Amino acid sequence: MKRTVKTIMIVICCVMAFFMPANADNNKPIKVTELPVKAQTVLSQHFNNQKVTFASIESGIIDKNYDVVLQNGTKLEFDKKGNVTEIDCKHGAVPEKLIPQAINTYLQENYSGQTVRKIEFNKNEYELELSNGIDITFNKHFQVIDID
Repeated sequence: MKRTVKTIMIVICCVMAFFMPANADNNKPIKVTELPVKAQTVLSQHFNNQKVTFASIESGIIDKNYDVVLQNGTKLEFDKKGNVTEIDCKHGAVPEKLIPQAINTYLQENYSGQTVRKIEFNKNEYELELSNGIDITFNKHFQVIDID
Protein backbone atom coordinates (compact mmCIF):
# COMPACT_ATOMS: atom_id res chain seq x y z
CA MET A 1 0.00 0.00 0.00
CA LYS A 2 2.77 2.45 0.95
CA ARG A 3 4.59 1.62 -2.24
CA THR A 4 1.49 2.37 -4.34
CA VAL A 5 0.95 5.73 -2.62
CA LYS A 6 4.60 6.68 -3.17
CA THR A 7 4.37 5.69 -6.83
CA ILE A 8 1.21 7.73 -7.32
CA MET A 9 2.81 10.76 -5.62
CA ILE A 10 5.89 10.50 -7.84
CA VAL A 11 3.73 10.28 -10.96
CA ILE A 12 1.70 13.33 -9.88
CA CYS A 13 4.88 15.33 -9.20
CA CYS A 14 6.32 14.37 -12.58
CA VAL A 15 3.14 15.35 -14.40
CA MET A 16 3.01 18.70 -12.57
CA ALA A 17 6.69 19.36 -13.28
CA PHE A 18 6.06 18.69 -16.96
CA PHE A 19 3.02 20.96 -17.31
CA MET A 20 4.09 23.88 -15.09
CA PRO A 21 6.88 25.16 -17.35
CA ALA A 22 4.64 24.70 -20.39
CA ASN A 23 1.98 26.99 -18.93
CA ALA A 24 4.13 29.42 -16.96
CA ASP A 25 4.99 32.79 -18.45
CA ASN A 26 2.54 32.40 -21.31
CA ASN A 27 2.44 36.02 -22.57
CA LYS A 28 0.18 36.80 -25.49
CA PRO A 29 -0.14 40.27 -27.02
CA ILE A 30 -3.69 41.63 -26.98
CA LYS A 31 -5.57 44.76 -28.02
CA VAL A 32 -6.46 47.39 -25.42
CA THR A 33 -10.12 46.57 -26.00
CA GLU A 34 -9.44 43.02 -24.78
CA LEU A 35 -8.43 44.26 -21.31
CA PRO A 36 -11.02 43.98 -18.52
CA VAL A 37 -13.36 46.98 -18.35
CA LYS A 38 -11.87 48.14 -15.02
CA ALA A 39 -8.39 48.23 -16.56
CA GLN A 40 -9.65 50.19 -19.56
CA THR A 41 -11.33 52.65 -17.19
CA VAL A 42 -8.09 53.21 -15.23
CA LEU A 43 -6.22 53.85 -18.47
CA SER A 44 -8.79 56.28 -19.83
CA GLN A 45 -9.30 58.19 -16.56
CA HIS A 46 -5.73 58.44 -15.30
CA PHE A 47 -3.48 57.92 -18.33
CA ASN A 48 -5.66 59.34 -21.10
CA ASN A 49 -2.90 61.44 -22.63
CA GLN A 50 -0.62 58.40 -23.03
CA LYS A 51 -0.82 55.95 -25.89
CA VAL A 52 -0.68 52.22 -25.07
CA THR A 53 2.30 50.79 -26.94
CA PHE A 54 1.94 47.21 -25.72
CA ALA A 55 -0.67 45.13 -23.90
CA SER A 56 -0.48 41.44 -23.09
CA ILE A 57 -2.21 38.75 -21.12
CA GLU A 58 -0.17 36.33 -19.06
CA SER A 59 -1.96 33.09 -18.41
CA GLY A 60 -0.58 30.98 -15.62
CA ILE A 61 -1.67 27.66 -14.24
CA ILE A 62 -4.07 29.16 -11.72
CA ASP A 63 -4.41 32.82 -12.56
CA LYS A 64 -3.97 35.34 -15.31
CA ASN A 65 -2.93 38.98 -15.36
CA TYR A 66 -2.52 41.80 -17.83
CA ASP A 67 0.53 43.94 -18.55
CA VAL A 68 0.35 47.33 -20.24
CA VAL A 69 3.20 49.59 -21.35
CA LEU A 70 2.49 53.22 -22.17
CA GLN A 71 4.32 55.49 -24.61
CA ASN A 72 6.21 57.30 -21.81
CA GLY A 73 7.55 54.02 -20.38
CA THR A 74 4.99 53.62 -17.60
CA LYS A 75 4.17 49.98 -16.91
CA LEU A 76 0.93 48.81 -15.35
CA GLU A 77 -0.18 45.38 -14.22
CA PHE A 78 -3.77 44.32 -13.67
CA ASP A 79 -5.28 41.17 -12.17
CA LYS A 80 -7.85 39.05 -14.00
CA LYS A 81 -10.68 41.37 -12.85
CA GLY A 82 -8.90 44.51 -14.04
CA ASN A 83 -7.78 45.74 -10.62
CA VAL A 84 -4.43 47.53 -10.63
CA THR A 85 -1.70 45.47 -8.97
CA GLU A 86 1.34 47.56 -9.96
CA ILE A 87 2.16 50.92 -11.50
CA ASP A 88 5.76 51.76 -12.40
CA CYS A 89 6.24 55.30 -13.71
CA LYS A 90 9.76 55.56 -15.09
CA HIS A 91 9.58 59.26 -15.98
CA GLY A 92 6.72 60.60 -13.94
CA ALA A 93 4.55 60.06 -10.91
CA VAL A 94 1.77 57.66 -10.05
CA PRO A 95 -1.50 59.63 -10.21
CA GLU A 96 -2.52 60.61 -6.66
CA LYS A 97 -6.06 59.31 -7.17
CA LEU A 98 -4.67 55.79 -7.59
CA ILE A 99 -2.93 55.93 -4.20
CA PRO A 100 -5.12 55.20 -1.15
CA GLN A 101 -6.02 58.43 0.70
CA ALA A 102 -4.47 57.27 4.00
CA ILE A 103 -1.15 56.72 2.25
CA ASN A 104 -1.37 60.10 0.50
CA THR A 105 -1.97 61.77 3.87
CA TYR A 106 1.06 60.03 5.39
CA LEU A 107 3.25 61.05 2.44
CA GLN A 108 2.12 64.70 2.63
CA GLU A 109 2.92 64.81 6.35
CA ASN A 110 6.27 63.00 6.18
CA TYR A 111 7.61 63.25 2.62
CA SER A 112 6.27 66.54 1.31
CA GLY A 113 7.57 67.32 -2.15
CA GLN A 114 8.29 63.68 -3.04
CA THR A 115 6.28 61.82 -5.65
CA VAL A 116 5.44 58.14 -5.89
CA ARG A 117 7.29 56.54 -8.79
CA LYS A 118 6.13 52.98 -8.22
CA ILE A 119 3.36 51.30 -6.24
CA GLU A 120 2.53 47.63 -5.85
CA PHE A 121 -0.76 46.44 -4.41
CA ASN A 122 -1.42 43.01 -3.00
CA LYS A 123 -3.79 41.52 -0.46
CA ASN A 124 -1.77 42.46 2.60
CA GLU A 125 0.64 45.23 1.61
CA TYR A 126 1.24 48.37 -0.39
CA GLU A 127 4.83 48.91 -1.49
CA LEU A 128 5.86 52.36 -2.71
CA GLU A 129 9.03 53.78 -4.21
CA LEU A 130 9.40 57.55 -3.85
CA SER A 131 11.22 59.90 -6.21
CA ASN A 132 14.07 60.24 -3.68
CA GLY A 133 14.65 56.46 -3.77
CA ILE A 134 13.04 55.63 -0.42
CA ASP A 135 10.89 52.49 -0.36
CA ILE A 136 7.97 52.39 2.08
CA THR A 137 5.80 49.39 2.83
CA PHE A 138 2.34 49.72 4.38
CA ASN A 139 0.16 46.93 5.72
CA LYS A 140 -3.47 46.52 4.68
CA HIS A 141 -4.47 48.95 7.46
CA PHE A 142 -2.19 51.64 5.95
CA GLN A 143 0.35 51.48 8.78
CA VAL A 144 4.04 51.75 7.90
CA ILE A 145 5.76 48.41 8.42
CA ASP A 146 9.07 49.05 6.63
CA ILE A 147 11.19 51.88 5.23
CA ASP A 148 14.30 51.31 3.11
